[in-house]
Amino acid sequence: MKAWVWTGLAVLTIAAVATGCAATRAGYATAPHAVVRRDGAFEIRDYPPLQLAQTSMDRGENGGFMRLFDFISGKNEAGEKIAMTTPVFMERAPGGETGSMAFVLPEGKSRPPSPSRTNVWIREVAAGRFAAHRFPAPRPDAVRETAATGALREWLSKEGLQAVGDPVFAYFDPPWIPRWFRRNEVMLRLRDSAGTAR
Repeated sequence: MKAWVWTGLAVLTIAAVATGCAATRAGYATAPHAVVRRDGAFEIRDYPPLQLAQTSMDRGENGGFMRLFDFISGKNEAGEKIAMTTPVFMERAPGGETGSMAFVLPEGKSRPPSPSRTNVWIREVAAGRFAAHRFPAPRPDAVRETAATGALREWLSKEGLQAVGDPVFAYFDPPWIPRWFRRNEVMLRLRDSAGTAR
């Protein structure tokens, strides 16, 4: 009898945590996209042009995050607050210790305020088709990112698809979310049949 009680409590606890994680993620707008195809942990997606607030990670991930958070919190030329969105995009330089981090600016925000710091800038990512692979990780981790990128490239090769450019890593959850419920992805832009990036 006790075993059934403990099993029931464990199931209820897991369900509650999963629901809380989903509710947390649902509280933020995410980068707009259309899923073209799904195959387990792999997806093909079409993205419209995206505006990003971006900064370097030369002082590590925490420093980059706080610069971007300050920007959307009103520390910009207009003193304007901007809604937080998901995911946080990261690109790593060779070696994995440096690179860049970016927040996606809310959809429909055609003229974002100018950053008040020189190490935060606004850029637009061109529309295109991307392959994405979801992978488990307790936090941004260069070793797991490399393994996930390899898995995505292997899947693309099997499917006869070709990627262009460097991988981009997408992190959707705050640090307190358990690793089993985290949404972490690696994304690669795809080349179309004409040999151009989509």
